[in-house]
Amino acid sequence: MSSLPSERRPRFDIADIVREHRAALEAEYVLTLEQRRVLSAITLCRTAVLGGHVDVCRQCGHEHPAYNSCRNRHCPKCQGRAQEQWIRARSERVLPVKHFHVVFTLPSELRSLAMYRPRPMFSALFAAAHETLLELGASRLGVTLGITSVLHTWTRDLRFHPHLHALVTAGGLSLDGSRWINASAKYLFPVEVMGMLLRGKVMDTLRGLHASGELDGFDDFRDPQGFDRLMTRLAKTSWVVYAKRPFKRVEHVLKYLGRYTHRVGITNSRFVDVRRDAVTFRTKEGKTTTLRPVEFLRRFVQHVLPDGLKKIRHCGLYASANVEAKLAQARMRLSVPTILAPVATGGGEPSDDLESVDELLGRTARENCCRMCGGLVERRPLPEIPLATRDTS
Repeated sequence: MSSLPSERRPRFDIADIVREHRAALEAEYVLTLEQRRVLSAITLCRTAVLGGHVDVCRQCGHEHPAYNSCRNRHCPKCQGRAQEQWIRARSERVLPVKHFHVVFTLPSELRSLAMYRPRPMFSALFAAAHETLLELGASRLGVTLGITSVLHTWTRDLRFHPHLHALVTAGGLSLDGSRWINASAKYLFPVEVMGMLLRGKVMDTLRGLHASGELDGFDDFRDPQGFDRLMTRLAKTSWVVYAKRPFKRVEHVLKYLGRYTHRVGITNSRFVDVRRDAVTFRTKEGKTTTLRPVEFLRRFVQHVLPDGLKKIRHCGLYASANVEAKLAQARMRLSVPTILAPVATGGGEPSDDLESVDELLGRTARENCCRMCGGLVERRPLPEIPLATRDTS
């Protein structure tokens, strides 16, 4: 359900773009089943088709309907609640130590292959990044790190640019479990070393995928020498790894990570103007991009992930298998309680800027107040339209 007052809602909605231009998009491009389902979910989101409720003020009688969300992970309007629930769950596991933000980027030479076989390519990136961090943690610090990483596939203008945002503990539990060892306050590991390890591990995975036939059908590999040429180019390419200075407080870590975990390629708040022949949206540093509606939708759907692919993954101390053992040991060595107090977050669309806890809590409180007089409201359910009448293509 939306918790934003109507006057604060964005002026434009991506659902309107989808409704008006989806047919033209599908006339020009062949969409996957996942992409079609996402577009259908977005058009139904927060409409009467999905049912909902009506808030009736007990004082003035004002009625305000609110319709259910589609809950699709690619829908710009459905991430706030999921983000809130996720952060509350993670607050029970995150360690109260500094965390580095490390970004691992797939080189441009592999983008077309990642679009062709997203599942194995994204899994290869996750595995290589995690192995790189864990190996360096063990060899350089003698520790097991805690790592949470999130896959993003877009730039601010919605071009295809796969990369991982990893939050990494600034130190870790010693390999024998006897103590906590802090990393340098300024840097985790040399980015050049991380880049070289990442490159080698992804290339090894590519060799295995190619040998097993997983990459068969890719245009560049129809030439028998195509794969070898790609590997030669990759070996000469510097793989980009970027590391930011660590966050000092765990609350900042959770709120910052929350910005990335449930972010989608674009939110409605970034639209500047939407016309029948052009879509204009903010990118960064005060700039905007204008695209034809069909081109906008083409860029948007290329970031739809395969069904079941996990875009948020944990390893090291934060891996599920280590919660009862290594993570508990780390808490003991740090002398912290088993569970941290949940961090307050809000519903609504994820903002590009961090919002204050007070504002977010206030937004949640307003859900139970009348928009006209401020009185208490009574919530009554609205019926859901039968499934047979929906567009589920």
